[in-house]
Order: sequence, then structure tokens, then C-alpha cells
Amino acid sequence: MHAPVPDPRDRLIVALDLPSVGAAESIVSRLGDSVSFYKIGYELGFAGGLGLARELIADGRKVFIDFKLHDIGNTVARGVASLAGLGASFATVHAYPQTMRAAMEGKGASPLRILAVTVLTSYDAADLTEAGYAASVAETVARRVAQAREIGIDGIVCAPTDATSVRAALGPKGAIVTPGVRPDGSDVGDQKRIATPFAAIRAGADHLVVGRPIVASPDPAAAARAVQAEIARALS
Repeated sequence: MHAPVPDPRDRLIVALDLPSVGAAESIVSRLGDSVSFYKIGYELGFAGGLGLARELIADGRKVFIDFKLHDIGNTVARGVASLAGLGASFATVHAYPQTMRAAMEGKGASPLRILAVTVLTSYDAADLTEAGYAASVAETVARRVAQAREIGIDGIVCAPTDATSVRAALGPKGAIVTPGVRPDGSDVGDQKRIATPFAAIRAGADHLVVGRPIVASPDPAAAARAVQAEIARALS
């Protein structure tokens, strides 16, 4: 068994995939104490979101910087060192061995946890074939998880449909973070390999990333609490 995270609030990461800091601040305000963990990706990050990340961290919230770094080793290491200085809890890199090694070097002794992205949840077998990969989605995920475990990466980002096999390959200590989580009745959007919050937790996920079903809801706090209720039900 992997170590539990006792508070369902800490299992839910709300994706602030929004076009401006003002829009993100509005959602954070409406969510209030119902959410303790936020993700900031490219869209908000490039619109001034790193300043918001600092404010959230100073306010006692956790922040996941989802920039999926992949570059020459020195550039990755230095970028990760900057994120460690920011006080982020999670940061993503693509699961290529050189990139993962550089990220682990860059974080040093900081508590920042490096998450390796295996295959994006918006990709299926046809997308991998188009990109020139001969292996299937499952084979590609398995290979990258094995390499990540050997390197000592802190966790894996994978589709919820891959969580069971990833947990078996990763072992009990690494974190599994799953985007592509959609409560029953939610719009699938551009995701292809999805699951409900209940199913994702039962499959072995530690943290669920949920964006549009919460931030686009008429009542974001109620939507967040509904996801947390599913998480609690899965844990029980």
C-alpha cells in the first residue's frame, strides 16, 4: 500500500487553466478554504501566474507548476532550481532519462517533488503512431515508468486509466498524479483516457488534477467538494 494522504482536500489539485491572473484570483476567492492545492500551467504561467503562485504559497496553499520541462540537462537543472526556490510542491518534466536526471539534480535538497510525464492524456495510439513511436501507449508508459523509478523520480503523471499498471511498476513510495479526471456527467473536452474521481483513486492515484469541471462550474466550491466526496468514498 502507498502512504495515504489523510485529507481529501490535499488529494484534489485544481487546475487554474485560465487566461489571466484576475480570472484565477476570482476562482481562488470563490473556492476559499474548500481547496488547498492548485496547478499553474503554461496559459496562466505566461500571463503572470508565477506571481500568483508566490502569493498562494505565502498564504499556506500548495502549488503544482506544470510546465513539463524538457531541454538540455543544464537548462532543466537550472529551471528546476528556480522552481525549488519559489516554494512549489510539485513540478513536471517529460519522462526522458536525461531530463529526469537533470531535474533531480536541480531540485537539490529542497522538498520540491519532481513528477515525470509519461504519455499525455490527450494522446492515444493513433497520436503516438503519427508522432513516429512504434510502441503502444501501454508499452511507452511502462518503459518511461521503469526509467523514472531507476532514476529515483518522486512521482509520475499519467492518465487515470494507466494508474493501476503505473502503481505496480513504480512501487509504493512514488506519487501518482492523474489529470484526465472527469466527474460523471462532465464534458470530456480534449481528453481521451479519462476516469471518474472515484475510479482514479481506487486505481492507485494519490492526487487528482481537475480543471474545467470545477473552474467552469456555476458553483466552483460545491463542485470541488463533490470531487472530494468521491475521493473520500474511494478511500473508505
